[in-house]
Amino acid sequence: MFTGMLHLHGILRWLVLIVAIWAIITMASGMSGNKKFTAKEKRPALLLMIFMDIQFLVGLILYFVGSWGYKNIMNSGMGEVMKDSYARFFGLEHAVGMFIALILVHVGYAITKKTDISDSKKFSKAFWFFLISLIVIIAFIPWPFREHVGRGLLPRF
Repeated sequence: MFTGMLHLHGILRWLVLIVAIWAIITMASGMSGNKKFTAKEKRPALLLMIFMDIQFLVGLILYFVGSWGYKNIMNSGMGEVMKDSYARFFGLEHAVGMFIALILVHVGYAITKKTDISDSKKFSKAFWFFLISLIVIIAFIPWPFREHVGRGLLPRF
């Protein structure tokens, strides 16, 4: 089960990144003119939030089932986990960073639903929340080039 969830988590990463870029481009294109904020413009924001929520739930399962998350902190203690860069990354840094990105996406999506602000402000505010979220996501992904914590670009089946 763990391996399957880890593979799903690795594949969903790409969907989140693609939809995040789509949402950012959509919001940026709306900022550049007097464009109306319609359901068409809201769709990538909604999909980004949905994929982030699914990714977060899969990540939570991995955190509590896998050996490098909660179990490692409980067995080794926080002091020992903080000394090990691999354990610290997956037990703390990755989880906290992605949780922050999830919150930013939810706030950005909530802005798109507001009726008391102008369409241009919706585009602008959502753009910045999604862009900052994407930066946080990219910063906390275990890319292959990251020393000690790197994982493959795609899961190995």
